[in-house]
Amino acid sequence: MILQVLQGMDLVPETKMTSEGSESRPAPPTSLPLQGAPGQRKKLSAPRISLSLDQSEDDLGETPDDLDINVDDLDTPDEGDYLDYTDHEMDWDDPNTANGSRTSESIPTYAAEEERQDGKLWRTVIIGEQEHRINMKIIEPYMRVISHGGYYGNGANAIIVFAACFLPDSDREDYHEIMENLFLYVISTLELMVAEDYMIVYLNGATPHRRMPGLGWLKKCYQMIDRRLRKNLKSFIILHPSWFIRTILAITKPFISTKFSSKIKYVNSLDELRDLIPMEYIQIPECIISLDKELKESAENSK
Repeated sequence: MILQVLQGMDLVPETKMTSEGSESRPAPPTSLPLQGAPGQRKKLSAPRISLSLDQSEDDLGETPDDLDINVDDLDTPDEGDYLDYTDHEMDWDDPNTANGSRTSESIPTYAAEEERQDGKLWRTVIIGEQEHRINMKIIEPYMRVISHGGYYGNGANAIIVFAACFLPDSDREDYHEIMENLFLYVISTLELMVAEDYMIVYLNGATPHRRMPGLGWLKKCYQMIDRRLRKNLKSFIILHPSWFIRTILAITKPFISTKFSSKIKYVNSLDELRDLIPMEYIQIPECIISLDKELKESAENSK
């Protein structure tokens, strides 16, 4: 009977006494006693875990020596191992980029001849001690408005021809831009053509009203002319004057000097102009020649 009871339980080993103290300590068990049915599982309680972040220095303790990390000993990737993201950056302003359909646009390059041609489109001039840039491309169809007509008298007395019939139409959208650049071209060209005394022959005939320069443009030309050019101007001849040009000169007379007003001369025909100056180097437009013939025939028929 006693033997059967002993077989149904695990024997606990006897406690051992330490040789150095009178107090006895039990030795750790080698097995855990199981109670209940054989199929019942043993429930173990989980250890208590503190989730508080407020830990003191005593709670943290010291870091073991085997946990020391040497950054220099770490195996870092080489430069070639990094992924290159520069070519894959997305342009959020371009919807084609998000779809992966972005096309790269190369920077246009100019050949040597194209660079020379582009340099000819702009001209830098000095007028009144100020630097100006002229858009030569925009005024190219109207550059015949001013030309050199040779010389007169003794010395380098230049004849400057201004043909109003080559001016642009005032109904153009870029009219003011053309006239601004054309104004700079006329003034700068005048300074290059004139060395000493000179005269201006203004071809007014065969010019429709829409091409006639405005009062402000003529006034600006007069004000921008260098003092040397004003002084050296000996004569301002107007061929085939109309009532419009006469009215403009009458209005501007109070704003110009008396000396300049005295230099203005009206000429009604090419024959009268030939009596005043040499004409062999002056290029007269065909429309001016046709108008002069019509006026001559009309004057003969009226007699």
